[in-house]
Order: sequence, then structure tokens, then C-alpha cells
Amino acid sequence: MTFIQIYLCAFGAILSMMFVLWLISVLIKNVSIVDMFWGIGFVVACTVYFFLTEGTEPRKILLLSMVSIWGLRLSIYLGWRNHGKGEDFRYQKFRRDYGENRYWWISFFQTFLLQGILMWLISAPLLGAQYYRTEGALSIFDFVGVLVWLTGLIFEAGGDIQLSRFKANPANKGKVLDKGFWHYTRHPNYFGDVAVWFGYAIICVSGGSYIPILGSVLMTALIIKVSGVALLEKTLKETKPLYKDYVEKTSAFIPWFPKK
Repeated sequence: MTFIQIYLCAFGAILSMMFVLWLISVLIKNVSIVDMFWGIGFVVACTVYFFLTEGTEPRKILLLSMVSIWGLRLSIYLGWRNHGKGEDFRYQKFRRDYGENRYWWISFFQTFLLQGILMWLISAPLLGAQYYRTEGALSIFDFVGVLVWLTGLIFEAGGDIQLSRFKANPANKGKVLDKGFWHYTRHPNYFGDVAVWFGYAIICVSGGSYIPILGSVLMTALIIKVSGVALLEKTLKETKPLYKDYVEKTSAFIPWFPKK
């Protein structure tokens, strides 16, 4: 099969998953379930790429393992965090704005189809790293990619754990977390996510594929400029007065020592 054919097969698998999720969301009236399947979607795509590309080189096994660890960890965490909390306020607002009689079908295009397309586009380096076969053992770039990925995973998972513990303490209501990973960057989980995808990009390049790394670039742009850092910063500045001081002394994204 050609690169495009395999890529389109993954698109079909992702859309099938999103369609089923949409049907479930209509039945339970909760669009928020889409969030916990973001990581799993990449596991699905990477698995399709693994079985439809030739061979079982160490790089393919390594990449599938890495994506599975990252994706399942993220989905389990989001599922645990959102359990019992009902539909997210963003989707509740859309439901009110569009009306219950219209939102059930609008939500498919606005949320499930859109996220499915983004998931598919971003997954390109996961195919690029597996499609082009290279003889021999893993290269130094593969190990660099694993190191970058591991750094990202530690920041992302560690930041999530620290934030969950902070929010669980009622005494911290209205306060700003500035300890642990949050002492060096205002968004350790988002930085970690970007590092994870740069790790995949490096492994993709190690396999002799270059254009597909645009998927990692797209993920970075979305996190920093659209749905991640930019949106959260705006919300926190409006809801937490103490956040202004935190902004002045703490690195916005890349971890660094805080200003005195």
C-alpha cells in the first residue's frame, strides 16, 4: 500500500471511532466524552500504521509502545478527572446557544468531526516513522527522540498529578500553583505534550521521513496559539488576581528558573 492509502485508512478508523462516540454523546447528552478519547485516537492511528506498513523493525515497535503509553495515560487521566462532573461548561454553552433540538447534530461537525480531522493530520509523523524502512538497529536520532519524548512525558504527567493534588485541597481555592514543575513553567503539561510530539518528529526524521513532521508542528501551534496556552492564560488572568504576579516571575512555556 502507498503512504496515502495507509494514511486514508487511519482517517477511516478515526472517523469511525468519532462517529460512535458522537452517537453515545447524543444518547447521554454529554459531548465531554470526546476529550478522554483524544489520546486513544492516536493509539488507534499508530496501530493502523503499524499493521499496514511492511516489516516489524525495532523503530516500529518502539514508536507503537511510546504512543500507547502516552495516549492511554492521557485518556485514563482525563477520564478520571472528568468522571462524575457532567458536561464541560464549553459544551453546555454551545448547547444553550444552538438549542437542544439543533446541537445534537451540530456537535458532530463542530466537535467530533473537527477533532477527528485534526487527530488524523497530526498523526502524520507516526506513519512517516514506520513507512520508510531502514536496515539495521536504531540510530542515535531514535534515542534522542526517546529522550525528548520521555522528558515531555515526565513534565506532562508530573504537571497533571501536581495540579490535581493542588486542586483537591480546599485551602488552595483562589491560589496559584507555583511549586514543582509549575515553579519553572506556567504550563508544564502543555510543554510536555509539545516535547512528546517533537520526540515523535525526531524518530520520524531518523526513519528518513521529513514532510510528515508537519503534524508535530500543527500540534505545537494548536497548543500554544489556539486551544491550550493562549486560551488558558486568558481565562486565568480574568479569574485569578494572583496570576498576574505568577506571570511576571515564571516562564510562559519553556521551563526556566523564575525571576526574583
